[in-house]
Amino acid sequence: MVHGTLEVLLVGAKGLENTDYLCNMDPYAILKCRSQEQKSSIATGCNMIMHTGKGTSPEWNENFVFTVSDKTTDLLIKLMDSDTGTTDDFVGEATIPLEAVYTERSIPPTIYNVVKGEKYCGEIKVGLTFTPEVVSEYLPLVYISLNIKTPESNF
Repeated sequence: MVHGTLEVLLVGAKGLENTDYLCNMDPYAILKCRSQEQKSSIATGCNMIMHTGKGTSPEWNENFVFTVSDKTTDLLIKLMDSDTGTTDDFVGEATIPLEAVYTERSIPPTIYNVVKGEKYCGEIKVGLTFTPEVVSEYLPLVYISLNIKTPESNF
């Protein structure tokens, strides 16, 4: 049975469609691993792509740590655009399977597709490290003190 910690390095994203029509996006990520949820800071480097008029290249370079078991099969990363005065916009999400990191222990920063429904809407770069928890499969040893008499100690 797998137990341990999953460290997630959220590097950045590219090719995201800008959901703010009058200004640049303020993207952040919500990382969810089963019932555990963590939120990134608002990303830097969110300049519009000059030729297409859409998309950004946010950078986070943030680490997150989750407690995981073999029942934790996926990491979900939702990308959001922070808006003042209105509800934050959903940009897209990436589902990252965790089976490989349990075996390999470390997956270098890798690009995963970001989708909104069925539609491709960019890429996200994420690194993963799994550190197993050392769990003894044996019961603790019980030491029994035996009171054995030696021939010299016959009293």
